Parts: sequence; structure tokens; C-alpha cells
Amino acid sequence: MTVDPLLRVLATVAPGTPLREGLDRILQANKGALIVLGDGPEVLNICSGGFLLDAAFSPQRISELAKMDGAIILAPEAGRIARANVHLVPDPRIPTDETGTRHRTAERIARSIDVAVIAVSEGQRVITVYSQDRKHRLRSSGSLLDRANQALQTLGRLRDRLDRQAAELTTLEVEDVVTITEVIDVLQSVETVDRIGSDIEALIIELGVDGRLVRLQLEELVQDVRNLRALLLSDYSATDGTTVDQVAKEIEELELDQVTDDMNIAEAARLPHGDGMRSPISPRGHRLLSQIPWASEYARERIISAFGTLSAIIDSSVDAMTAQAGISRSEAEAVKEGIRRVSEASLLRQV
Repeated sequence: MTVDPLLRVLATVAPGTPLREGLDRILQANKGALIVLGDGPEVLNICSGGFLLDAAFSPQRISELAKMDGAIILAPEAGRIARANVHLVPDPRIPTDETGTRHRTAERIARSIDVAVIAVSEGQRVITVYSQDRKHRLRSSGSLLDRANQALQTLGRLRDRLDRQAAELTTLEVEDVVTITEVIDVLQSVETVDRIGSDIEALIIELGVDGRLVRLQLEELVQDVRNLRALLLSDYSATDGTTVDQVAKEIEELELDQVTDDMNIAEAARLPHGDGMRSPISPRGHRLLSQIPWASEYARERIISAFGTLSAIIDSSVDAMTAQAGISRSEAEAVKEGIRRVSEASLLRQV
């Protein structure tokens, strides 16, 4: 999974990190700074003057070096101070919306070289991170926690809704009266929960050590959401040679307004909607059988392969399941009992 370059930088400057402590020291001293996270040849090509330091990073050192006018060059992960008091000369033709000299230089460097640049404003007392074509002003932990808590409350309500929808879908599956609309509703809720979770994850990264409690709450709320999506796709996606992971990736790439459009998500999820969204569709049984803890994965796959649909599995006898799926009688009895219990539990969750 590709890591967002900006999030990687925000993790480096989050509260609790040595670099953030150094940046805070610079602000407390009423100083400004221009810091480049990268000391490769492409950075050295735009450097003029200054001096080679090649010293281990420490918050105290960087705050002292910021008392000089020039820029500070750090190793990419900020573990070493490479150079200090450097004059940076980026290409002046690179467009920038900034007005201050320090921030204009930072934006031009980030846009032209694959490095992150941090500008500490002496006058405004703010820290701005530049990465590629993006800029991000660091916020206080209090502000970030307020946003995270509001998002967690929203996520909690959406997760409750998703759990109810999933329980209702299970009941419909047992009765074999599912339509494409119900499947789409659950998939849309899965995507909404997953995307809000990703937004909160970004806040947690920026919070650093101050985000530990938020992370615990987030992990509880998004638990098994992506697994639920995979099981839904295993149950309902058309078998056109595309893997579940490939279909899931296509859904993840949809914009949020596309996710809320039934037709878009039906096409991305490979749902057979040619006869309309209210047309019936039968699950293969992956999601329901996965809720039976004492049924082995081997037994589940053998059963699904033998019968093809959940309704056929439910209608089969223990003898037929044993003979056609090639599993033991005790496993077949356990699966039949498990289906009954999952169905009853789903009805209770809807109350």
C-alpha cells in the first residue's frame, strides 16, 4: 500500500518526535526557519554557501542553528543535520502563491524536487509543511483532538447503521430474497465508514503521541470493515476473471460522490444489474459461513464449491453436504447448526 508522502512527513513532525520538539523550540525563541528534509544531490544542486555539519540531530541543535539566517538541511528521516546556514536557490520560474521569501522558497523547492520542506514563520508563529504540490499548516493538538472526536462520533453512528444493515442482509440471505439494492446499501456504508476511518487515521498521524486514545477508538470502530467488503464481493461480484482484491481497489478509487451513486458502485463491484437494482441476487455464502467460528476454512470452501449458492447450502441435508462437499458428518452438522444460530443472532441485532 502506497503511503501518502504528506502523511509520512506529518508523522516526522508530529508531537512527541524530536523534530517537532525542535520546531516548537524555534517558535518559543521567536525565530523562523527553513528546513529541507533531504540531503541528496538534487538538494545540493540548489544550495549555495553555508557549512557542512554532518551531526546527529537534536532539538537543541536545530533551534540554535535557526538563529542564523540560512536554511537547514536534514537527512530525509531527520536523524542527522547535514548542512546549516545554506542559501537555497530554486528555479524562480516555478509558480508559487506564497508572499514571504521563506515560504516562496519552500513551495518552489517542494514542487521541483521530491523532498519535503518546512517553513517556520517568525511573524505568524505557524509551521507549514510543503510536499510536492501540497502545503499543510500544522495545527495544535487541541484543535486536532476536537476534530478527531467529532469524526469519531459520526463514525460511531455510521458503524451502528452498518451493523444493522449487515444483520438485515443476513436475514434476507437466509430467506433468499436479497436484491441488488440491499447489497449496494451495505457496500456504500462500508465505503463511508472506511473513508471516514482513513480521515481520522490522518489526524492520528498528525497528533503523534497525543493520538493514542483516538487510535484505540478508531480500531474498534473500523474493525473487520475491509474484511466485510471482501466477503460481500466474494458473495455477489460476477466471476469475470477479476479478483476480489482488484474489484476492491477499483471501489476504493471511486470518489465519494461516485460511491453514493448506485449505478457507479454496482458497476465497480461487478454486480449484475442489467435487469434493474431491484432484481434478485443470491449470495454464494462466504459471508454467512465466515460467521461460524467452528467451521474450518477448508470446510466452508468445499461447501460453497459444491453447492454454489447459500440457498442451496441451507436446503441441503447433512447427508447431502457430507457426500457432495466431502466433509465429515460432524462438520456438516456444525455448519447447519451454525447457520441457524447466525440467522437467530441477526434477527436479535435488528431489534
